[in-house]
Amino acid sequence: MQSINEYYRFCPDNVDVKISDAVCVGRRRANYPHCPGCQFNDDEKDGRSDMSTQTNTLAEDKERIQKVFKAYDVRGVYPDPLNEEVAWRVGHATALYFRQIAPAAHRTDTGKMTIVVGRDMRKSSPSMADALIDGIRATSTPVIDVGMIDTSQLYFAVNHFDTIGGIQTTASHNPAQYNGFKICGYRGAPIGEDTGLGEIRHIAENIGQHTTGQTGDLSSHDLTDPYREFILGYMNSVRPLKLAIDGSNGMAGPWVPKIFDGVPNLELECINMETNGEFNHDPNPLVDANLDQVRELVRKTDADMGVCFDGDADRCMLVDENADIVRCDILTALLSRYFLRKYPSATIVYDLRSSRVVAEEIEQAGGTPCRQRVGHAFMKKEMKDRDAVFGGELSGHFYFKDNYYCDSGMLALVHVLNVLTESGQPLSELIDPLTRFHASGERNFETADKDGAIQKLHTLYADAQIDDLDGVTVQYKDWWFNVRKSNTEPLLRLNLEANSADLLNEKLADVSQHLGTPVEH
Repeated sequence: MQSINEYYRFCPDNVDVKISDAVCVGRRRANYPHCPGCQFNDDEKDGRSDMSTQTNTLAEDKERIQKVFKAYDVRGVYPDPLNEEVAWRVGHATALYFRQIAPAAHRTDTGKMTIVVGRDMRKSSPSMADALIDGIRATSTPVIDVGMIDTSQLYFAVNHFDTIGGIQTTASHNPAQYNGFKICGYRGAPIGEDTGLGEIRHIAENIGQHTTGQTGDLSSHDLTDPYREFILGYMNSVRPLKLAIDGSNGMAGPWVPKIFDGVPNLELECINMETNGEFNHDPNPLVDANLDQVRELVRKTDADMGVCFDGDADRCMLVDENADIVRCDILTALLSRYFLRKYPSATIVYDLRSSRVVAEEIEQAGGTPCRQRVGHAFMKKEMKDRDAVFGGELSGHFYFKDNYYCDSGMLALVHVLNVLTESGQPLSELIDPLTRFHASGERNFETADKDGAIQKLHTLYADAQIDDLDGVTVQYKDWWFNVRKSNTEPLLRLNLEANSADLLNEKLADVSQHLGTPVEH
């Protein structure tokens, strides 16, 4: 008799419960409705399958799936470990997960079960998106294909079409050999490890690509006109401004011109707008070296501001008219005052690595600061729970109530243009009074015992105000720091801020000695 530990089969309608070979045979004999097309239906094969082979294959597949599922998305090197077969399973698993949660969202009608799919410009994205769509449709779930889009457009599409969720094929800011998937739920709700992605991974681990005999409807839509109207709907009449744009050979390449060409008083000087899947620099604007080209373009063209987008254009970094880099937490502080003029007493969410200037500016403007842990899933949830009007992360993600509490690089640019127009001042003059503290920037340290190092900090700085919202945050009157663990690497990430440059250097040396080996990352 087969032992419970040897069970490897499950029914497609209930992937959480493994069944014995005998139960599987019994269901097939009883014409169980999910048997036709099931990967475990041996009656449809040329002979009986070998259980040990199946078990080994499933174990290997499970390891592959675990490699590509991260805390907030699915991501890996193409084609190993991430390929079209894995993409099919991700699509299939996501559709099955959405079906499980559909009753709670009142989305049980077939039309309301639709999933929107988009993709970026990477060379592997067309085939990966096609495989993903096939996996979704194999559950009889309808798909709307919106083509090559910036990731923020996915959130717009999910709400525009009133669907149960969406998936973007993208590796965001990673180099060209990577690809992946960002998943959102109903109304653009975040899907992370603790908000559905763990369940999707579990389903994908336990179901291989197979014929189901089911095919959901497929339609294609071009959202250029409604998306442009949506973004520009938040732009005031701008004063004459020249922008230096670095598209990073990503999705800003096609979409910046589609949205901003022809806007009165706006002149665009653009570089790296080609989208052939190759990058003139890594599409990660958080790395200062990747901003060198847009800084040079600002100097060359005498632009009022430079903008560098990441690969999927849901983030942007700014440089001022002097080609100096504007930190994203400082930009959060600037935009907070702007939103609080429009929405007095509103809540603003910011990530806990941000400068103290953010909370100070929010409070001085009459708003309510809300400090949150790092990551889009946490930021979006807090935005919605608090009905916050705006939120910002050190990583360059900016969130807007009017964008379904989701992030948008395009809307961030629009609101900065509004601020520049309303003030009549150059960006550097707006930023200067906000840089009253001295920050280290994010520093990385390699250590084998991340938890031990963090616990040691609790002991060493026991006289401080300490919290564990995300890693450990230690606060004194004139300086503070946060240390967080990397989700995927043996790294600790340090951010430290002080009231003076001398104090910054002193405390940076003091804290760093307890964190391991410094690494450039």
